Amino acid sequence: MADQGLGRRLFDGLTGRGDAVRPPQLRTDDHRSASRLELFFDLAFVLVVAELAIALREDVTWHGFLVFAGLFATVWWSWISSTLYANRFDHDDVVYRLFKLGSMAAVVGLAASASEATGERYVVFVLCQIVLRALLLLQYRRAHKHVPDARPITRLYLLGAGAGTVLWAVSLAVPRPAAYALWAGAVLVEALVPLLATRSRTDLPLHVEHLPERFGLFVILVLGEPVAAVAHGLYDAKWSGAALPVAALGFVLAAALWWSYFDLAGARAKKLLSEAGESNGVHSHDVYVFGHLPLTLALATVGAGLELAVVEAAAGEVPVGTRLLVAGGVAVYLASASVTTSAMTGPSRRALWWPLLAAAVAALDVLLELPAVVVIGALAALVAVVVVVGGVQRSSGGLETADV
Repeated sequence: MADQGLGRRLFDGLTGRGDAVRPPQLRTDDHRSASRLELFFDLAFVLVVAELAIALREDVTWHGFLVFAGLFATVWWSWISSTLYANRFDHDDVVYRLFKLGSMAAVVGLAASASEATGERYVVFVLCQIVLRALLLLQYRRAHKHVPDARPITRLYLLGAGAGTVLWAVSLAVPRPAAYALWAGAVLVEALVPLLATRSRTDLPLHVEHLPERFGLFVILVLGEPVAAVAHGLYDAKWSGAALPVAALGFVLAAALWWSYFDLAGARAKKLLSEAGESNGVHSHDVYVFGHLPLTLALATVGAGLELAVVEAAAGEVPVGTRLLVAGGVAVYLASASVTTSAMTGPSRRALWWPLLAAAVAALDVLLELPAVVVIGALAALVAVVVVVGGVQRSSGGLETADV
């Protein structure tokens, strides 16, 4: 009898008669954090970023970087699409979990094909992108059915994801490189949707407490690349004496980047997002979301460059391309952080000095061909100064931040 009762409860749950299957609803909880399923889901994206970094290290050229940046953008947008849905409709029933885990399996496929996405694994990469969008369409269709107040926005997302799916599918029948234009078109069409959604008159705001936590977690995962780069670099360099100072300074740089985001850049952006509130009429949501694309791309680039720098230092020479990956990545990171906060508050010339100084380090390196230990040391010192100055400003009340 007990077994029959258990079976009955399981059957009721899986067929919607219990609590295991529930219709989607808007998430408006005042105190909401990322779910364990979201954290599990993010792990698959770590694999994709790592594979893309491997491909970049194998082709440190302008072409290699552009391919890396383009593929990173498509993967980042897949993460954003899932995050924006969860931000409004995550209700953690069985159906939602199955959709999420199915999407995670597709991301694992992206990871397994990312390094050859423009070569032998082209079809696999595209099919995984299509699966991600198909699952997202099913989720928005479910929300559209069960949340009438959300229909003006869910309709936008259904149209955007549907158009993106078609463009990705058509790219399979189009010769390359023209197919890559369809990839870009798919991402651009889908990226228009949240811009339209935040400007719609429907009272269906983003959850401004959940959103910064999700982005902070993604930044943590991407920052894992520079840390892993130091470890992998030391291993591949066989702990060579020449590699040790580069690795040590690389770790200091990674730690300073973490400190600068979670105490300053990310914390300041979260504060501004909270002050803007949940009104759809403000542009802060869009600036916050899209500002993280160049920021996370820059951090991933720094990670790819650091591993190469440590390994190549052991061989006695670090090429200028490797040094530019690190210096350019730091400059773009600082610029992204500065522009994002400035766009949310108003122009601030002071904030632009930091990325300009990082760019100056990169320019001097190109002109003088500085040793890698000098370049990475200068960048680590620069970001450390950013942290110290920002900390002083925050302590004196000149810089208001929130906990990320």
